[in-house]
Amino acid sequence: MATYAGVDLGATYVRAIVGDETGEELGSHKQQTPQGPTGIKVTEAVLETLRRACEAAGVEPTDLRGVGIGSIGPLDLADGAVENPANLPDSIDRIPLVGPISNLAETEDVYLHNDTIAGVIGERFHSDRNPDSMVYMTISTGIGAGVCVDGHVLSGWDGNAGEVGHITLDPDGFMECGCDKPGHWEAYCSGKNIPRYAKALYEAEDWETDLNVLDEDFSAVDIYESAGEDEFADYVIERVTDWNIQGFANVIHSYAPLVIYVGGSVAMHNEELVLDPVRERLKDHVFVNMPEIKLTTLGDDVVLRGALASALTQGTGDRSRLRH
Repeated sequence: MATYAGVDLGATYVRAIVGDETGEELGSHKQQTPQGPTGIKVTEAVLETLRRACEAAGVEPTDLRGVGIGSIGPLDLADGAVENPANLPDSIDRIPLVGPISNLAETEDVYLHNDTIAGVIGERFHSDRNPDSMVYMTISTGIGAGVCVDGHVLSGWDGNAGEVGHITLDPDGFMECGCDKPGHWEAYCSGKNIPRYAKALYEAEDWETDLNVLDEDFSAVDIYESAGEDEFADYVIERVTDWNIQGFANVIHSYAPLVIYVGGSVAMHNEELVLDPVRERLKDHVFVNMPEIKLTTLGDDVVLRGALASALTQGTGDRSRLRH
């Protein structure tokens, strides 16, 4: 039996899955992502997670025919590494991945992707239609997209295609993104930045609210849980919706997808407040054909399943390229 593996490296957890030639899970493992002191410590955790997944599947790492990786970025594809990850401590400047995994599994078939690119590979592989033009978008701690156009998964020369969260939506730059650039989509609509945006609106316009806006633990969860009960929460959600509509429209005009699958904690936990208004109002902002906008079919496993699908299909998610 041929076996393959997928690895999901996130800022909080490292996950690995081993599957057969159809993508059926044989074993998996999950552990916390080390927060330092160096990137090598993270690499070691990735290798340990993959070993433990192989153990759970009853195979050796050297039995794997291929490994796909979906990772936080930014990536250095030439060296098969993560370079200065934004959501890990500054002491972690580089995380080698492709070389160490290739050595462990004794295979050259190791495919490294940005996590959202792994997401679109997974959605494409598991979709009933296996569409050639589609987008997977995440609205979570950050915002990003994996894009497939005419059957080609877009990576970019350095592996960082699809960073749509850094599209400039606000030329006045009212909010500054975590990347230190002004006016980016992510600065207004990501889970990390929605509470920052709310605080800025609160201070700029002197709102009355029962929300503890200035509390250091104030979060996007507080805002969405107060929808319909707090006027300021409703205002923030409406402003976030306005920015999201612009962002979705830009993605549609850029890539002309048949379908956009959306994942990430903000969207998955608040579909009625995040996606439904976009679905209702987006057509007024889009000049070309409208795609379907769906919640991800793979839940929290979308990157992990995409990484495994990448190993199975040589990095494409195209079921016609299944390797047996």
